[in-house]
Amino acid sequence: MPECGRHRSSKCHVKDMRKFLQAAGEAVMEGHCGRTEQVLWLISVFSGIITCKFVYEVTHKISLVYINGYSKLSKLEKIVWNNPGFSTFHALVAAALSFYFIVVSDLFKNDLVNRKSLLSDLIFGISLGYFLSDLAMILWLFPSLGGKEYVSHHGLSMCSIFLCLISGKAHLYILMVLFTEATTPFVNLRWYLDLSGQKSSNTCIYNGVALFLGWLVARILLFIYFFTHMYLHFYQVKTIFPLRFYSLPMVPRMMAVMNVLWFWKIFKGMVKTLSQRHINEALPCDPT
Repeated sequence: MPECGRHRSSKCHVKDMRKFLQAAGEAVMEGHCGRTEQVLWLISVFSGIITCKFVYEVTHKISLVYINGYSKLSKLEKIVWNNPGFSTFHALVAAALSFYFIVVSDLFKNDLVNRKSLLSDLIFGISLGYFLSDLAMILWLFPSLGGKEYVSHHGLSMCSIFLCLISGKAHLYILMVLFTEATTPFVNLRWYLDLSGQKSSNTCIYNGVALFLGWLVARILLFIYFFTHMYLHFYQVKTIFPLRFYSLPMVPRMMAVMNVLWFWKIFKGMVKTLSQRHINEALPCDPT
């Protein structure tokens, strides 16, 4: 009897899994996956990859001319220096378009789940191209450009964006998550200041405070709003096909945990820097 019970349970699990995958497939087929959208996805993904390469080379050429000591860096150090260039460019574009859809546009005014546009598809495709490019460089030079947390962040981001594209659903929520890239320029500027020996400069301190405030708004408070909004509109959220429905709350939760951990590190770093600055200013001047 126990073996039969386990056997029946196994069959039930297989049957449930088949239903789950079938429902996901049907949802994809019912989404706005026409030929125009599929071509746009391919073009936008490749455009994201090509743009990353272009901005990388522009960063290299500008640094050769305007950054003292850049030419003396090793090949690895130059790659590490150039990489934040295209991540900053993507962050600015993604954050600006996400802000437009979330705050300015009325695209999602009457339907929070099923509405989409070619422009939202475009920015998702470009973001996929960026995350693929950056992840490839992270894995190639691991861990020089980032550790396991960066690999996890990029993997979760690509999973969410891909499911959003193929289903044509929940664009609003992915745009909210994508808006968190607004903090990336501050992270990258701190990286540049650190590498150039300006860790204790006023610019670095001001950037640290801006990073703290930006992170608080874009990666902490926004996620609180995200989950509250999803809860209040759950009657619409539950209409999403199973695979997308279960990933929608789970993936942002994992990213929210990482954001909180990073926020705590940023807070401790800011307090340490400001405390050291206060101590240095309080020290008496050298009479000699």
